[in-house]
Amino acid sequence: MREVAQLELFSIASKQDCERSPSIREYARGAVPPVRRLRHRVPWPVCIPLGLVAALTATVLAAPAPADAATGAVLDPAHSNVEWHSPVYPRGTGGGPESCPDAAADPDNKVCDRFDLTVSVPDGYWDDNPEGGVPLSVRWEHPTDDFDVYVYDDRGKQVASSAGTADPEATVIPRASGTYRVVVVPYEVHGNSFTGAAYLPATTDAGDLTSFSGGRGSYTIRAGRLKARVDFLTGGQLRLQADPTGSLSDPAGTAIVRKQPALQRHTSSFDTGDYYGIRSPQAVLRVYKEPLRFGLYKPDNRTRIWQEDKPLRWSTGGMRQSLMRGRDEQFFGGGEQNGSFSHRGQTMYVANSFDWNEGGYNNSQPFYLSSAGYGVFRNTFAPGVYAFGSPVTTGQQERRLDAYYFLGDAKQVIDTYTALVGKPFMPPLYGLEPGDSDCYLHNANRGERHTLDALKIADGYTKHRMPLGWMLVNDGYGCGYENLTRTAQGLHEHHAQLGLWTQDGIDRLADQVRAGQRVAKLDVAWVGNGYKFALDACDSAKKGIEDNSDARGFVWLPVSWAGAQRCGVLWSGDQKASWDYIRWQIPTYAGATMSGIAYNTGDVGSIYRHDAKMYTRDLQWKALLPTIMTMDGWASDLTTGKPADQQPWLDGEPYTSVNRTYLQLKERLLPYMYTLSAGASKTGVGAVRPLWLEYPDDPGTLSKNATYEFLSGPDFLVAPVYRDTDTRDGIYLPKGTWTDYWTGRTYRGPTTLNGYHAPLDTLPLFVREGAIIPMWPKGTMSWQTRDRHELDWDLYPAARGTSHYQLYEDDGVSRDFAKGAAATQRVSMHAGARVTTLRIGASRGAYAGKPDARAYRFTVHGTSAPTRVLFAGRRLPRSAWSYDAGRGITTVTTPNVPLDRGFNLRLVNRR
Repeated sequence: MREVAQLELFSIASKQDCERSPSIREYARGAVPPVRRLRHRVPWPVCIPLGLVAALTATVLAAPAPADAATGAVLDPAHSNVEWHSPVYPRGTGGGPESCPDAAADPDNKVCDRFDLTVSVPDGYWDDNPEGGVPLSVRWEHPTDDFDVYVYDDRGKQVASSAGTADPEATVIPRASGTYRVVVVPYEVHGNSFTGAAYLPATTDAGDLTSFSGGRGSYTIRAGRLKARVDFLTGGQLRLQADPTGSLSDPAGTAIVRKQPALQRHTSSFDTGDYYGIRSPQAVLRVYKEPLRFGLYKPDNRTRIWQEDKPLRWSTGGMRQSLMRGRDEQFFGGGEQNGSFSHRGQTMYVANSFDWNEGGYNNSQPFYLSSAGYGVFRNTFAPGVYAFGSPVTTGQQERRLDAYYFLGDAKQVIDTYTALVGKPFMPPLYGLEPGDSDCYLHNANRGERHTLDALKIADGYTKHRMPLGWMLVNDGYGCGYENLTRTAQGLHEHHAQLGLWTQDGIDRLADQVRAGQRVAKLDVAWVGNGYKFALDACDSAKKGIEDNSDARGFVWLPVSWAGAQRCGVLWSGDQKASWDYIRWQIPTYAGATMSGIAYNTGDVGSIYRHDAKMYTRDLQWKALLPTIMTMDGWASDLTTGKPADQQPWLDGEPYTSVNRTYLQLKERLLPYMYTLSAGASKTGVGAVRPLWLEYPDDPGTLSKNATYEFLSGPDFLVAPVYRDTDTRDGIYLPKGTWTDYWTGRTYRGPTTLNGYHAPLDTLPLFVREGAIIPMWPKGTMSWQTRDRHELDWDLYPAARGTSHYQLYEDDGVSRDFAKGAAATQRVSMHAGARVTTLRIGASRGAYAGKPDARAYRFTVHGTSAPTRVLFAGRRLPRSAWSYDAGRGITTVTTPNVPLDRGFNLRLVNRR
């Protein structure tokens, strides 16, 4: 081995280290009003694996001298670790750092502990360090108590924290240099003290190759004590594991990857002198000898996919891989990364974060994909740092590497990744309708109320002709519920489903489902088994609904990890309304799709502040997301400061009418969105897409302008208004012809639109040429009451070529679709010089409630006025079709057609 700094080797994180179920802290006691969240935790890791915890709390490099808490301590190359001890605290503060008095008023640290840590390291020390900063922890004797850690730089800015329920609390001070004030708050303490520890992580590089063996898809490599194994897997996957202890392990077990792919046995190896090569049908892996490095190439063994520029490096509690970066290589993924979708030149954090704002990563995933034709998933629950500079350095906070590599273009990589960790779940139709959430029982924010009062809100949706799919009726700490069965029955009368939020577990879920619950929402106070984030909770909640009903599980959660796409809607947490809030959410949800997350969203208008115009602008574009929810009962009006509920009719005109328009448009588009959901459950690719995913060869899709727009499916381009203006600048349209959804005006891309007129009632919305859009009839308020005997088609013929579309339908609620109870219907469209021809195929398949026949209403854009319209070869009467010369739209209504028959529709013009 090449020793950069000698250190003792420590054990790897085991799965149990970070799986302590959190104790629930009651916020609603006596007269204290309930709050929606337990607490908000700010970046960076709230749990560190066992190896790092051991390093933090034991003698690592040299026995540390106890530090004087009044003066603090120094970490530098001569003083590599430090330990300090707190006074005994008879009781806790019950709050965060705001509950601590000023240091001058607490000179003996009797209320909160303060410790000054000075870090002095050479320039560049952190540039290639796997841990990326100074690990710090506090540990206490009685595990039922709880201390929290907050770290501030010399300007008073918080740079790290750990405020969960784990013992120890552990975090990392990123790229630490200078003096930091460490504040430890005794949150819930009963005569307890803590021991704090911090250290400078030293590093070791892999040395020269010492052995190479294997065959038939599996190979073992050694470099001194480092052991590595390469497994070629079916589907073009590759798994690379490495461990400096010489013992390969799998702490995550089957929690994320439930079933390992089979080995690809058709491999062979060869020796070039400088490296061993392993050839599979999809790629060649090079194993360099001096020092040990890896490189993956296409089958020609000349075209680089990725190549390590340096050997693997590990430290006391981390390991990193360093890769060459291509000249134009782009990087995406990381789950939900608030405010971004493209990460070249950026550092991406993957950890349990409770920063709900731009820069946060509460639904992050240890996965990224590259435009070079690969993606990689780190099979771990450990936090990670991914720096997409030159070189690209990626690592997790554990001394092991367990990486799955996937080959292909972006969609192929997403497909293979989600096949490994779980395809997006298939939602019920009501899950794609708007949801409404509040606490009703004894809500101190809004006065004395009862669970049945939720029905008054459902009445409001019905009265104002606004679709509603589901309601959470107990969203708030200490809220509870009563009259659950009656509430569920009352919601059913409004064609809505009952949802419940869980404060502390799902032990009552079976009874609740039998009483009518069909939606479950998890929260930060209960995230399954601790550091496994909410993955266990999500899986269990979905299963609980399905085990006790014939419904599909529908779960929302704000904190998640790789694999959560298989069980839940990921929701970005609690924010405050602002124009900036609207702006940064746009790339957030589009970017999440690049990690196979099909359902990612945020509260309409935010939770804590309300402004009528911001609310409407936010609702407009979120209507083009698959899932949305209004959060009531917690907001204050931005102008008056008074409490403000957020149902979409409360602001009056013109806002009510505009909100209604977009909610009804969302309802009409459900056949389109539901078909996209069916596709996502098979391919992993969700509806909300960055432009780059559909136009990867267009550099304009990576521009700043394109960052703040997205595609809803392949056909709609959405450019939200995120400033207080009625003019939208910088709308980027990729190659092709795009039709303004509202005016019918067409634009030829690639081009950028400035000065687009977007008054309050106008969301900039464009439709791709060749689009075939299925819609429910105008006036549809619910999937249950829709006219099943009519289906509308909104058509945008391309000037050249033939377009194709396949509609997906099933019963919308049961799990019978998984047994094949579904139907598809193919539609094609071709625009010739004189004739536009539509071919509507027969509906193939069966499901409960499928009609025998239905009529169709076609709106065909961009055509000349037809002289006649032929239906199944026969001329339709003039009363069956019309032409709007101002917008160039032909509208055709057909008679009922048996669904087991196809037909042609031909529009013949004068030319």
